[in-house]
Amino acid sequence: MDSNRLCRYTLQFCLSIQIVLGLDKVTLLNPPEEPTSGHPLKVLYSCDKTATVWLECIVSFDTGAMSTLTLGHWTCVPGKAKIKVVRLGFPDWLVYRADGIVPDVQWVLSAVLRVSVGYSGLDDRHRSVLVQDVATLQPVPSLSRPRKQHPLCPAWSAEMLLLAHKTWKSQCPLEKETVHLLSSMYASTGENFGITKVLGVYGDKGLEYLRLKAVAFPWCMFSIWVFVIRHCQQSMCGVFHHIDSHENYFTPALFLTSSGKLHVQMNGESGDSSAFLCPFQVPLNQWCNFNVALRGRAVTVSMKCTDDKKRHIVHSSDHTFRHPVTLDDTDGYFVIGGGKYVRGLEGFYGPLVYYRNRIPQYSTSDVAVPEIIENVNLMGWLQACQEFRLDLNVKITGYSLKARKEAESERCVDAYYNWMVKDTRPLNLSCEPWEETFPRKQKAAKLAKFLVFKHGGREVTLASVGKALYASSLRKLSKASRFGELKKILPLLLQADCLGNNEALHLSASLYNTGLGVKRQPIKAWLLTLLAAQKDSRLALLRLGYLHQQGDLDFPPDTDLAYAYYANIAKQTTVDRQKQSAQQTFVESIYLNNEEVLELQTNENHHIFQWLSLQARNGAAEAEQAIGRMLFWGQQGVSPDIQKAVRHYERGATRLRDPVAMYDYAIVLMQGHGVEKDIPRAVAFLKKAMEQGFSPAINALGWYYEQFEKDYERAVQLWEQADLHGSPDAAMNLGVMYSQGLYPGKAADQSMAYKYYLKSAQRGHVSGAVHLADLWTTGIPGHVERRPSDAVLWAKWAAEHNGYLGKVLRRALDSYLESDMLMSFLFYVMAAESGFVAAQFNVAYLCEQNLGDLLDPDFAVHCMKKYYNLTIQSQTPDTYALIRMGDLLYEVQKDLFSAAHMYKKAALGHNAQGWHNLGFLVEEGYRLPLSVLIELGLSELYLADSNVLVTTLYTRCRDSEGTDSYLPCALSLFSVYWQSFQKDYIPTIKLSSTLAVVVAAPPVVIIVLSLLRGRGLSPH
Repeated sequence: MDSNRLCRYTLQFCLSIQIVLGLDKVTLLNPPEEPTSGHPLKVLYSCDKTATVWLECIVSFDTGAMSTLTLGHWTCVPGKAKIKVVRLGFPDWLVYRADGIVPDVQWVLSAVLRVSVGYSGLDDRHRSVLVQDVATLQPVPSLSRPRKQHPLCPAWSAEMLLLAHKTWKSQCPLEKETVHLLSSMYASTGENFGITKVLGVYGDKGLEYLRLKAVAFPWCMFSIWVFVIRHCQQSMCGVFHHIDSHENYFTPALFLTSSGKLHVQMNGESGDSSAFLCPFQVPLNQWCNFNVALRGRAVTVSMKCTDDKKRHIVHSSDHTFRHPVTLDDTDGYFVIGGGKYVRGLEGFYGPLVYYRNRIPQYSTSDVAVPEIIENVNLMGWLQACQEFRLDLNVKITGYSLKARKEAESERCVDAYYNWMVKDTRPLNLSCEPWEETFPRKQKAAKLAKFLVFKHGGREVTLASVGKALYASSLRKLSKASRFGELKKILPLLLQADCLGNNEALHLSASLYNTGLGVKRQPIKAWLLTLLAAQKDSRLALLRLGYLHQQGDLDFPPDTDLAYAYYANIAKQTTVDRQKQSAQQTFVESIYLNNEEVLELQTNENHHIFQWLSLQARNGAAEAEQAIGRMLFWGQQGVSPDIQKAVRHYERGATRLRDPVAMYDYAIVLMQGHGVEKDIPRAVAFLKKAMEQGFSPAINALGWYYEQFEKDYERAVQLWEQADLHGSPDAAMNLGVMYSQGLYPGKAADQSMAYKYYLKSAQRGHVSGAVHLADLWTTGIPGHVERRPSDAVLWAKWAAEHNGYLGKVLRRALDSYLESDMLMSFLFYVMAAESGFVAAQFNVAYLCEQNLGDLLDPDFAVHCMKKYYNLTIQSQTPDTYALIRMGDLLYEVQKDLFSAAHMYKKAALGHNAQGWHNLGFLVEEGYRLPLSVLIELGLSELYLADSNVLVTTLYTRCRDSEGTDSYLPCALSLFSVYWQSFQKDYIPTIKLSSTLAVVVAAPPVVIIVLSLLRGRGLSPH
């Protein structure tokens, strides 16, 4: 056996030792967040035998190169765990700014601090690693690093380098004095929802000095575009306003009154506010640009509007306040639209620009409409829809008159007359002038006529015709065999859109955005979604929130705008869940590749439901609970039926004395859901459930004392007791008590309310998440920092519990179970475009399966890439999606680096396929990146021998959870062993057989078996 082979087996044996030893341990106790010289790093370590502790930093550069820096090493003696303090000494080029002496190196992408315990081999390359710990350091950009203080008397050459670098000017990103508070469009429902924006101080000292100087004498301008559909239904609605840190209105505040005039309000140094009313009126259904220019005490408000014929309306109003106006734009926050204290207007908001330190020149006559408003063409759509609605209204009126005449003529005519005269005269088949219609509008006219005659001549609403058009479209879709037929059905959907059907709007938008059966038009899809969202369509609000969270349509992500949409549907979800209807269903995240969950789907006639019903009748409390839950919320495919659910609750509460049933029955009694209200009986059942220690009942009793008895002390006592048992409702209620100042003996405390809201949200309470997100949007000065990104995540999570989304998901799943793949795909696309992860996965899965060849192959591949990619961007990505995304990167794009990272994430998610695919890449000759090995818990020594690495990967695949992976992984592992055996020993066996076949055969067999057993000890 040659020395190289001996060295390799020695390496393999040393790597395998780390599985056995359990006393070796090393941990970085306080790693720094970024490379900092002199940081006192504490390292906890212990070892089973005398070993060496190595402290290293692995740096990667933008060129793809990597460098391992040794920061220190020391001897580990067996015994108790010890803590060693090491003063970190990073190289200057990683810590300080380049200045001539400190060299300017390549751009650092990442830095990993690693400590390991091991034994030294023949050299450092063959060092065996027993255990290790790593910490990621965040490299500081070069120009943001501090300058190094060099010795007072440097050498002449060093001094010249320092002088040369002092003359260099580093280019930093410019700070914008012009702030685009809104660059997109926002659909406002006219409720207390809007966009919150917070401005920070300037980083540049000169600009910050000018800003502070202008606080007492502001010289700035706000410019906003607005499209008003209806004047304010209250005294005032918000256009945009400023709230200070004390939750008071601050300069500036612009409102729209019920008469359509602008109310302008400013604040002075003493805190007093003054306001004036502009004399002009804001027109409806036109884009208008409001400019508010502040010049100290003087304020100029101008309005420039344009209609569908490009005609301009220009008005202006000047006002001088008696007191000095103050504006500190870093105090508090700005609100576009509605907020806590005022409703927004019904319509749309366009771009809002804030000129912080100047007033630009602008013309009072010319109207330069922003490009985004021109591209969307909202007025063009509304004008076309208005013509269609007027034409259809004329037809409905004509059909109503015609139907009533026919009804009256048939009341008092004898049968002989009908037989002899009416039935024998020639028919007049000519149509009235108002009955003429274009071919594309004939379906709408026929439906309108049918509905009018069905209702005996009573005029029907345009909304009912739109609903009928949408239903007709779905019937045609269910009969379609391929998606290419969608082109014929799309006109019906667009007509239903014009008639105000939100479901049709959202489906049309989904088709245009995906290009499914039609030409892809993302701008038109956005327009239709905006129209649906303005009418309070839950799915459209969800879609727009997701769009602006991710960034699309050439716009960067805008978390504040995304939160405005998510908060709207999230807050309404808490109300919608109390209003059960046929349009809502409990939201369930069901993945189509999960056969076990699919088998649990049932209905009233299914054997699972029937079996549960039998168990419930036989006194099984859990079956009674399950049946009641399914019927009340409409879960697992069962249609909601509150009355039946209540009967199951009552039976479980009275006959079985089940605390869960007693609680559920008490709640419906208290709220009158499916049964007549009976508060005393509800309280009696709650007390019985409380006696059995059921924490939701304790919380509900607290709610009773707070709502009905006004006994806040008893209510708080019960809620604190339930909170100790982990009740999310109790934590939520305590948060409200602290927030509103109702906690007995304590003043309002928003920071305490925040703590309880956080606790409630983390326990899964929707309202708690809504309140938490609301606080994170603005923050609590001095207590809670503003966290807009986290606010968006919580608001999205709460919004995705909305029952209208659940209805679409249920229709998609039911269609899938009925093998109607086309309708299933459409409904899943509607939910997927709203950002629901399970729906995105299911769309990709359906594209992958492509049953019945519904999709064009190229479209199917594009669909898989898009939706699997969206799926893996979630906080907890599905490992199957990671595997399939890795396969697409490997097979289609030949991107082995990204594919390896996908497989790594799947492997870390306990998916055996991830380990197997990584092994396959190594077998194909691909060298896994060091970062992948580190995250998998493998040292860089595995890179020295690909055979050892692939053996380790397949071994982990074989030993991972799940029996399905054992056989294929074991076969792959055996194949590696066999290939290695053939490569190393077949030539030797052939040579030996030519010399002495009979004599040598037994020893060879023994050697081979022993070597195979030795390879079985390959490291995990």
